[in-house]
Amino acid sequence: MGKSDKDHARQLLDMANKDHSALSHMFDSASFSDEVFGFHAQQTIEKALKAWIAVRGLVYPKSHDVSALVKILRDDGQDLSKFPNLEDYTVFAVQYRYEAYDSEDDIDRDEAIEKHERSWPTSKEFWTLPRRADYQPALLN
Repeated sequence: MGKSDKDHARQLLDMANKDHSALSHMFDSASFSDEVFGFHAQQTIEKALKAWIAVRGLVYPKSHDVSALVKILRDDGQDLSKFPNLEDYTVFAVQYRYEAYDSEDDIDRDEAIEKHERSWPTSKEFWTLPRRADYQPALLN
């Protein structure tokens, strides 16, 4: 028997929280490169968005493309205005795992972590998000 959408979402959110916890210990750019920090930021975002999609009873692609996940939620009428520029982290999922981060600007680590902490719904808010009116359970592996 497969997991329910809510169980799957909870597992994804737990994993996102682990990545976020790792981020909160990566302030020292001499010890943790922007590529490593960006990867964990991207993973936090990806898993949290997939959890949000799953708890809504929607299906997401097996992809690291944050913009595709954002589009699914926007198409479902979800308000993502509190989460600007999430798509900017997609490049850290693959590209900057194998190439040097070539921006002249370092990632603002304090801002990235603070934005996550103040923006994502609290656990209570997350689990009480309403499902779509035409909800049909998604088949999840």
